[in-house]
Amino acid sequence: MRFLHTSDWQLGMTRHFLAGEAQARFSEARLDAIGTLAQLATDRDCAFVVVAGDVFETNQPDARTVTRALERLGRFTIPVYLLPGNHDPYDPSSIYRNPAFADRCPPHVQVLADATPHIPVPGVEVIGAPWPNKEPLRDLVGDVCDAAEADGMLRVVVGHGGVEQVSGSFDAAGTVELSRVEAALERGCISYVALGDRHSCTRVGASGRVWFSGAPEPTSYVEEDAGTALVVDLGGGAPTVERCEVGTWAFHELHQPVDSEQDLDTLEERLDAITEPARAIVKLKLEGTLDLRQVARLDALLEDRALRFGALEHPARHRDVAVRASDDDLAELPLTGYAADARDVLLERASGAERDAEVAIDALGLLLRLAGDRSDA
Repeated sequence: MRFLHTSDWQLGMTRHFLAGEAQARFSEARLDAIGTLAQLATDRDCAFVVVAGDVFETNQPDARTVTRALERLGRFTIPVYLLPGNHDPYDPSSIYRNPAFADRCPPHVQVLADATPHIPVPGVEVIGAPWPNKEPLRDLVGDVCDAAEADGMLRVVVGHGGVEQVSGSFDAAGTVELSRVEAALERGCISYVALGDRHSCTRVGASGRVWFSGAPEPTSYVEEDAGTALVVDLGGGAPTVERCEVGTWAFHELHQPVDSEQDLDTLEERLDAITEPARAIVKLKLEGTLDLRQVARLDALLEDRALRFGALEHPARHRDVAVRASDDDLAELPLTGYAADARDVLLERASGAERDAEVAIDALGLLLRLAGDRSDA
């Protein structure tokens, strides 16, 4: 008996580093992931689906997000169980209580609003440990595991929250006590614990029965293995857990020294090696010392690549890049009159007080680029 374990859809999520159409495409990808999961469930002959928390980014998603989410949930042909998590807890303001969701929710989609068992197929129970608010003061998953009985049922517990052995913290709200979970597994009371909250696909403990599915689309640079879902087979013996890649976006961090033309060549090659740039979010950390000509090349390179990527983040003014200004940088350019006078003043100020030098170097770089463009015409 197979089922699909997913979590952390966080529909309606925005990211400060995405603007305009890139944000729209990022949001659309999160909705499209639902259709991908529906097809995956069909292809793997899954009997049901559990979404282990944070279906929505907030309990106040916009109406369009809710409408489009429900339309995509309607594409599933098997039971789908949604667990309220820390982003969308089952409190009085819950989106799951809102008529915009509740009145239009497909009949095969059910919210795990309490610990009432659901039976998707004979012999199998799905029990949720929903978040009643954003700061639960107890181990919700442990409570469900403690209450379960060894009665021969295949029992899937759906929970949300960190695990100390993974996160290193036991103080966060909703933290799951692994010892309570493993005790219930040893008693034969539960068969599998489907967790959400951690966006990286992660096996927890040694039993092979406790997993974070990971988010179907990545959300940050720190996630080690996101863009995933799990197909779980609870046939005889130990479960088989298949990690499936479903994500279409990717986060990249590049640390590049820039002290020479060769370093700039390397940076260009590394940026161009990133596949699917329109769905890539790239953060640059640049360190080194460049002359004004090289800075002008770097600026042109980043401006061009920023148009190709979903987002290209780099420190303002390349703060980790020192700039050396000299007469040689501008000596060969055809500057006369006011432009030549401006060059001389800026070169003098570039060696003055820190703030004046910073502004002067920026201006010199711009002058160099404009004069270069003119000389190429």
